[in-house]
Amino acid sequence: MKKILTFLLAGSICFGLVFSGDSVMAATIQGKPNLAVLVDGRKVKFQGGDPFMENGRVQVPLRGVGEALGAKVEFNGAQKKVKYTKGDKSIELTIGSKQALVDGQSVVMDTAAKAIKGRTYVPLRFVSENLGESVSWDQVANWVWIGSKEIPTIEELGIKPTSVEPFKKWLGEGLLEGKSEARIFTIDDLPLKIGDRIIYDVWKVTQGSVTGVRIRYSKGNPAIYYLTGDSYRKIRDDVEALKNVNSDGTITRTYQTVSVADYDLHNDVNYKNFKLSQVQYIGITGFTSDYIELLKNPF
Repeated sequence: MKKILTFLLAGSICFGLVFSGDSVMAATIQGKPNLAVLVDGRKVKFQGGDPFMENGRVQVPLRGVGEALGAKVEFNGAQKKVKYTKGDKSIELTIGSKQALVDGQSVVMDTAAKAIKGRTYVPLRFVSENLGESVSWDQVANWVWIGSKEIPTIEELGIKPTSVEPFKKWLGEGLLEGKSEARIFTIDDLPLKIGDRIIYDVWKVTQGSVTGVRIRYSKGNPAIYYLTGDSYRKIRDDVEALKNVNSDGTITRTYQTVSVADYDLHNDVNYKNFKLSQVQYIGITGFTSDYIELLKNPF
């Protein structure tokens, strides 16, 4: 524990702020989470296109959500019709029309199914609610939640531990103390629960030419570190001025890419040239787990 505290303290003391929370900065911070749809706590992986927002309504490829909800999906290209059937519920949509059939009854929607570049998109809320599911919007995450909000654990996702040997020489004693294995997860695995904490999402932010990452947690004050595979770990504490306590109680923390800590701790005279694209893994500290927890760099 003493070694871990030393690691975190070094990162905090040597942290050079690049981002700024001051209103005097001319460049605003850009970047937000990708729009996503979750069914029972898991992201839906759409085939043939991504969801998009139009006039306050989320449109999604016709099959992804229907199949995730256990509905039978039928598409008639000649008639330009999409039909969903689940138990005794049925929905029939016509591409380009706001008229729909729900359980055989005519209903007027506030938006229409549409064809875009040969792909068919349908209104997410209308389909989901008429298949009997609850739908809610998460403004912080830029997500649509459908059904349960129970987040799976890393164990439930079947992510198996791997030897820490490939990373050992870059991690240092403080991080390795008592840990002989690592668990590697991807951004597609998020959100997930590790120990007593949930990681919801990770996204890139920029301020002018400066880059960094934001991570949304359920709680805690973790530091992170970047592993490139060919140099020492690059410790990053959060930029305190850019910490957000969200309306739902979750916490969003911002971590810079470039830090003078690399020069102070490792005499890296080229530290200003470091880029996020050089990172192989983003290590996240502070979990109540027996493993090194690594996110494969999605950027």
